[in-house]
Amino acid sequence: MIKDWWQAFVDGFVGGFARTQPLAVPASELALLLAAAAALCIVPFLWRIFGRFVTIVHELGHAFAGLATGMRVTGITLRMDQGGTTHGVGRGRAVWFGFWGYPSPAVVGAVLVWASAAGFGRAALSVAVVLLALVFLFIRNLQGVLILVGAILAVAVIVVAVPPDTQVHITLAVGLALVLGAARDWWNVVTVHTRRRRELASSDAYILSRKTGVPSAVWLASFAAVIVLAGLASWVLLDGAVRTVGT
Repeated sequence: MIKDWWQAFVDGFVGGFARTQPLAVPASELALLLAAAAALCIVPFLWRIFGRFVTIVHELGHAFAGLATGMRVTGITLRMDQGGTTHGVGRGRAVWFGFWGYPSPAVVGAVLVWASAAGFGRAALSVAVVLLALVFLFIRNLQGVLILVGAILAVAVIVVAVPPDTQVHITLAVGLALVLGAARDWWNVVTVHTRRRRELASSDAYILSRKTGVPSAVWLASFAAVIVLAGLASWVLLDGAVRTVGT
């Protein structure tokens, strides 16, 4: 029984890397997907869950930026309050490492939107399972392990148990939600600088300002620029997918 279940899981997971038909959705369906994405970021209960996934992507943004520039990533901590920290070692690369936190969920979201539109939505979910599993190499706290296990199980179940066409739509909704989640997190850090200054030490913009002498407002604007560009790219991709239905 267990062997049969495991084989079904493996077959479904491996099959998840296959390309499907490019996404084509009617405008009414796209509106529902946008509403679902917005709900993940607005409804408090849903945000408490999805916000932890946004935090994973945020911290992975720091980690990959550091690894890409030769830094040594020494650990990642994730907390149930949606906080997180990535530690890295390497002089001269700290600015690039520190920048790619808040913008990363929006960039990843745009990539997921592109993957859905191009027929790689299901494959993107399978890749996500592999990448999330690799994060275990860097997790340094129990809360982080629990959060990561939950994320892996959620994505893996979708890959194995959900019909391929539905997976593509889920990928699109998650991509849109990541863009919106990045915007929500950006606004949250803006309020840290304007109304909750006792929490400044947790702000990437503040940390970058201390390291470089460039005002925090410049870093906040830079984060916003990347998030807006990712949102615009997602909209262009969606516009193409909707037009496909009408032709």
